[in-house]
Amino acid sequence: LEEAAFQLQQIFRIDISIALNILGIESMRAGHYRIAYTCFKLAADRGYSKAQFNVGLCYEHGRGTEKDLEKAAFYYYQAASSCHPMAQYRYARYFLCHRPENEWDRHQKAVTFLEQAAMAGITEAQACLGVFYMRGLQPKEKRGLKYLLLAAKNGDAQSRYHVGVCYEKGLGVQQNLAEAIRHYRQSAAAGNRNSRERLRV
Repeated sequence: LEEAAFQLQQIFRIDISIALNILGIESMRAGHYRIAYTCFKLAADRGYSKAQFNVGLCYEHGRGTEKDLEKAAFYYYQAASSCHPMAQYRYARYFLCHRPENEWDRHQKAVTFLEQAAMAGITEAQACLGVFYMRGLQPKEKRGLKYLLLAAKNGDAQSRYHVGVCYEKGLGVQQNLAEAIRHYRQSAAAGNRNSRERLRV
């Protein structure tokens, strides 16, 4: 693999880590998961954030290696620390779903990563952050609505549904049933069943 990466590097005059990551992606597409994982791991160990993210994916989904969410989170954290937006989202999602809230420093870091990913345009992070702020121990409804609206504008039907709920119940915004119905209709048109139920009610 290193020889193949070296040849690729010579042809395109690119960094060996980038070459290994490209080989990993091509191997993954061809269904050679073990080889893909090995390529990603070699590049990740050299500090390449895209490869660290890909190793995280391999561990999360059990592709080319055993499934291990702790290891996935470790590699997502490495990539997230280098400002990889999708890794920031995946690390934050893992941490907020699987870790106790009393790990305050890491909890805050996860929220910071989530906000950075949301601002980078990752729709999943916007949606997750919107729900997070709406459901926290001390809900921040206006902030939650802001992120839900961003995700809804990016086409997330579930977030559009949540925006409808905010208008229906007056969460973070003045109650407005006409506006709630408008959001429910848009969400239902995109296939959201919850919105169809709310419209029926």
